[in-house]
Amino acid sequence: MQGKVVISGVGNTVYGKHPGRDRVDLIVEAAREAIADAGIEKAEIDGVFVKMANSSPTILYGQKVSEALGLQPAIGCALDQGGAANIGLMTYAALAIDAGLIKNALICYGDTARTGSHAVYHRPRGDDAIMGWYSTAAGYAMIHQAYRERYKTPDEHFAAVALAARNHGAQNPKAHLRLPLTMDAYLASPYVIEPLRRDDMCLVSDGGAALVMTSDGDARRRGNVRAVPILGMGQGQESWEVHLRPDLLRTKAVESADMAFAQAKIDRGGVSFAQIYDCFTVTVLQTLEDYGLAPRGQAGAKALAEGLGLGGWLPFNTSGGLLSESGTPGLQLIIEAVRQLRNEALLQVNGASYGLISNQGGSMHTHATLILGAAG
Repeated sequence: MQGKVVISGVGNTVYGKHPGRDRVDLIVEAAREAIADAGIEKAEIDGVFVKMANSSPTILYGQKVSEALGLQPAIGCALDQGGAANIGLMTYAALAIDAGLIKNALICYGDTARTGSHAVYHRPRGDDAIMGWYSTAAGYAMIHQAYRERYKTPDEHFAAVALAARNHGAQNPKAHLRLPLTMDAYLASPYVIEPLRRDDMCLVSDGGAALVMTSDGDARRRGNVRAVPILGMGQGQESWEVHLRPDLLRTKAVESADMAFAQAKIDRGGVSFAQIYDCFTVTVLQTLEDYGLAPRGQAGAKALAEGLGLGGWLPFNTSGGLLSESGTPGLQLIIEAVRQLRNEALLQVNGASYGLISNQGGSMHTHATLILGAAG
C-alpha cells in the first residue's frame, strides 16, 4: 500500500462552541471545504466513512451523513473505535480504493459535545463506579499515577506536554482554547481527579473535520501536486478494561507503531514531527515510549530538557492538539500533518519529509498509527 493512496483534500470548522448547530451540519461544512481542497466535484465522492459521534451514537449514521451531503455512495458506513476510528476508517478506505471498489473516499467527523450532551465522558464505569471509577478521567488518573510511581516522574515532565500543545494552539485562529500556558500556571492549576490537574486534560469541543482520499494515480492525472502520500498504517487493540490489565504502562500502541513503520520503511529517527493523541498528558509520554521514540520513563525528561516546539527534540501537535485546538477525537491531528507536509502549516516545521500521527480510543483501548510523506 505504500504511497498508492493519498490524501488529496482537507477541511475543518472553527473549533469550540457551536450552539444551535448539530453534528451533521458541522460535518457538511468541513466536507465542503475538504472536497474543494481536493479539486473534485462532490458527485465524485463514492465512499463516505464517518467516525461515530461520541455524544450521540446513531444507527445508520453513515447513511444519515451521506443524505445530508446529497450523496449516494457505493460505500457508506460509520465506525466506533473511540478516537482511533479516524485512522481505522482511513485504513478501510485505502483498501477499498486499492481494490477498485471506490475512487474517492470522504473521511469525516463532527460532534457537539460542548454545547450538546457530553454524558459519555462522565458516565459511571460499571460496578466499580461505587468506588469512584466514574468518568473517562478516572481511568486515566490510574494510568497517570502508575506512570508517576514507576518512573518517579515529577509534575514538570507532564507539564512539558501541556505547555507545548497550549502554546502552539494559542497561535491557531481556529483553535478552541487560544491561551498560552506557563509552568507556574500549570503547577498552580487545581486537581480534577488527583493526580490529574486541569491542564493535564483535553478539551470538550464542538467541531467538524474531513479529508478526501484517492489513488496516487488519479491525483497525478488531475495534476494535484499537493496530495500527501500514505506510507504506513497500523492498528492494535486492548480488550481489557483498565483495572484488569496486567501492566497499565504497556499498550497495543507498540504493535500499531511497528506495523506502520514496517510498511513505511523508514526509521524512527526519520520522523520530522509527531501529531500525538493528547487526550491526557500521560498519553503523550506513554505513546512516545511505546512508539520507540524515547526510552521507557524518559519521554518527559527529554521533552522538558529539549522541548517539543519547532526547534526542539520532536515538534509536537503544532496546531494545538486535543489540549488546545479541539477536544474532538483525532482527525484534526491528521489534517495538521497534511498541512505540514504541504508546507502550508501556520507553525511550519522546516523541511518536513515524514509525519507521524497517533490516534487512540477509550482509556488506551484502541490504537492506530499513520505515517505520511511529503506532498509532490
